[in-house]
Amino acid sequence: MNLVHGLASGNLDIVGDVHGEYEALCQLLHHLGYDENGAHPQGRRLVFVGDLCDRGPNTPAVLSLVQRLIKAGRAQAVLGNHEINLLRDDAKDGAGWYFDERVHRDQDKYAPFARIAEADREQALEFVATLPIALEREDIRVVHACWLQDKIDAIRHLPTSALRGQYDTWEGHADEIRRTTDLALRMQDEISDWPWGLEDRKQQPPLLHARAEHEANKQMLNPLKVLSSGVEQKGQKPFFAGGKWRFADRVAWWDQYDQTTPVVVGHYWRRLLPIDRAEVGKEDIDLFKQIDPVHWHGKHGNVFCVDFSVGGRWDERKRGLPLGRYYKLAALRWPERTLTFDDGSSLATQGFAADGT
Repeated sequence: MNLVHGLASGNLDIVGDVHGEYEALCQLLHHLGYDENGAHPQGRRLVFVGDLCDRGPNTPAVLSLVQRLIKAGRAQAVLGNHEINLLRDDAKDGAGWYFDERVHRDQDKYAPFARIAEADREQALEFVATLPIALEREDIRVVHACWLQDKIDAIRHLPTSALRGQYDTWEGHADEIRRTTDLALRMQDEISDWPWGLEDRKQQPPLLHARAEHEANKQMLNPLKVLSSGVEQKGQKPFFAGGKWRFADRVAWWDQYDQTTPVVVGHYWRRLLPIDRAEVGKEDIDLFKQIDPVHWHGKHGNVFCVDFSVGGRWDERKRGLPLGRYYKLAALRWPERTLTFDDGSSLATQGFAADGT
C-alpha cells in the first residue's frame, strides 16, 4: 500500500485528533450512532485525521479500538505527526505512555496515564506503520495538517513501509545545509550564549535566528513533515509549544489552497469557547483567532479543521474543571457538513464554498 490511499465511498464521519482520550472517543461514537463494533445502521464509515496518541489518559485503548475498526473495514485513518514520532522512535512531550524516558517528565501535566503493555508494543507500531499520510476521493480529501499538491505528489507512490527511511532522508537535507554552510556555527554561537534548555518554560530565550532558519528548513524541505504538521516559516519571536521553545511560525496554507476539492484536517487546536492557549503550552500563532469556530476557511472556503482541542483536556483535569467544557472531541459528518461533539451536541458548519452558507 502507498502513502496516499483512496477514501471509501458513502457517507463519512471524520473524527478530529483523539490524543488518547478513550472515553471521549467512545462517547462520540455512541452519539454518532455506531455500535461497539463500529457498525452504523445507515452504513456510515469513520475516518480519523491522525494524532490518535499522546497526552490523554489511555492511548493504548484508543489505538486498540481504532485498529479493530479498521481491520473490520469500518474505518480509515491517516498518520498525524504524533504517530510519525512514534514510528521514528522520537520521544516527545506527552508520549510517556510508550517511551520510558518521558514517564517522569510527563507526570506533572498528563498523569495519570495508562502505559502500554510490553506485549503490545510491537503490535501498536505495526498498526501505525500501515497508515497512509492522506486519503482522497473526488469530493473530499483528508490529511492531518496540510494539502499542498506538490508535497502530495512527492509521496503519492511511496509505500507505507518507506515512510521512516524517506522521512529521515528528507530530514537529512536540512542537516546538510546546516553542516555545509555557516548555519551550524551560528547555531552553536547562539546556544552557547543561552545556558538553559529549550524545554525550560520559565526561561524565555531571545529569538535564535539561526535556529529559526534551521527549523523552517527542516519543515519545508520534508514533504512528509509539511503534510503532517503544516507550513512554517522563520518566526519573529520565540514561543513555547509542544513542550519546548520554538522559533518557526505556522502559516495558514489554506489561504493559498486553490483547488476545488474540499480538504478536512486536524492538528491546529480549534475551539468553540475561548481558552488561554498558554495554559496548555500553545503559545504559537493562533491561526483561528479571526475564524468563527464552525466556519469553513481558506481562499475558497473549502478547508475545515476538525480538531477541537481535546488534546488539552489534561488541563481541565489538572485544574478540576468540568471535562469537555473547553476541550472537545468532534466529528465532521460528510456530506451533511454538520459537527457532532462527544457530549452529544451538534452544530451546522457555515461558510462552505459551494453554497455560501
